Amino acid sequence: MSAMAAPHPLDNPGHASLNGPHAHFAERRGRVARYPVDVSPWFALPDDAGPGDWADLAALAGPGGELALAAVDPALPPGWEPTFRVDGVQMTGEAVRGAHDEEAVRLGPADVPEMLDLVARTRPGPFLTHTLELGTYLGVRRGGALVAMAGERLRPPGWTEISAVCTDPAHRGQGLARRLVDAVAVGIRDRGEIPCLHGSASNTGAIRLYEQMGFTLRRHTVFQGARAPAALPHEVRTRTATG
Repeated sequence: MSAMAAPHPLDNPGHASLNGPHAHFAERRGRVARYPVDVSPWFALPDDAGPGDWADLAALAGPGGELALAAVDPALPPGWEPTFRVDGVQMTGEAVRGAHDEEAVRLGPADVPEMLDLVARTRPGPFLTHTLELGTYLGVRRGGALVAMAGERLRPPGWTEISAVCTDPAHRGQGLARRLVDAVAVGIRDRGEIPCLHGSASNTGAIRLYEQMGFTLRRHTVFQGARAPAALPHEVRTRTATG
């Protein structure tokens, strides 16, 4: 009998990241993990999560705390409240080589206020005060102002997710998003990894752009949020009481 194939890192990218290249970010309890609250909203469950894992997840989130799960769709146990659900796509860039861009500049901690402002106006997805620490972020400035950016988020082994791709509305139609994705992708390629992307299934314009760049659809997926029970689960109370 042949051995069962190992799961693909992109099947559960948050879990693969926090148990791989991003393990140094992980706040853990048992088999579940999360990023620090000022880095990323994503939590991670193992593929075979059971009641004890959900109890540990509730303990990490805190009573009534909200969490987000990236590109996985587990059934919520009793007592958990869904808070959002977005149909998404997962795209991979095996054929994407990327290209350096002379106008793209490396963004650092001093740029975070402008980055947060750009994200607030364009809503590309979660970006927090320390999200920059997840990887390389590049931007384009015009007249001194940050008008477009893109960077790295999840890092399942062998892969890096390109995220926070956004352009100020006044500067759209100039190809800045495409150029920045290429510039981030070439850096990913330079370290021997493959770029990937996640996006909303309803954002057909972005999906079309990524397909033109060489990204291909790997699967349809879901991004969802949930609120933990207001009371500590029995499994956690019992474990805490018995040490």
